[in-house]
Amino acid sequence: MRVISYNLRKHAASGELEELVSTFKVDALCIQECTTADMPEAIGHLRLADATRGNRLGLAIYYDAERFTDAHTKAFSLKKSMHDHVLSPAHERLLGTRLVDIATGHELVLGSFHAAPLTASNSLRRKQIHAAHAELLGLGGEKMTLMVGDFNYPLFTNSLTRHVRDTGFDLSLSDRKTYTRYRVFKGHFDFATSQGLKISKVQTLPRGASDHLPIMVTAEFGD
Repeated sequence: MRVISYNLRKHAASGELEELVSTFKVDALCIQECTTADMPEAIGHLRLADATRGNRLGLAIYYDAERFTDAHTKAFSLKKSMHDHVLSPAHERLLGTRLVDIATGHELVLGSFHAAPLTASNSLRRKQIHAAHAELLGLGGEKMTLMVGDFNYPLFTNSLTRHVRDTGFDLSLSDRKTYTRYRVFKGHFDFATSQGLKISKVQTLPRGASDHLPIMVTAEFGD
């Protein structure tokens, strides 16, 4: 299974999505910072599962309807940072969908996640990640869960890896940095957390119009 996650930088990179989907033949697409009213019902062979409604920086998930059925989708609010209270960029920072693999019957919960910006503390982002995992498990992800997105966590990722592992999840960084626009904040901003899946690789894809580089997660279902 291949899943691309991409922060579009306020919808600026939206025109790249069809080519990404076609080139890499992905099974799902998780988007952050999109204008949801302008998102199409389909991108290539992928169908829109759902998108957030009240966000200025929206989230969306697309999936291959020939491979999966979309059982249920839900958006979640997470603990707000001061940035959220002042500028209201994102009321909902997690979008989750429960998918069923038609051929095998495996159930997977897929999440598109956008953590609080760097003006917030790592402690707050860890709380958001923990809460997001709990919400996805409640959506039916007890066996297999994959959460991808912009974690805004370029520093102290070893500590975050330990924290995530303590809650039963694995954290997977990509093979190259995903954000290099500013010298001070270079690093792995975009990555994946998972449970019940074998992550074989996470690739950073070529730069487009966004300040984030898209990542592609290749995963295998567990037993």
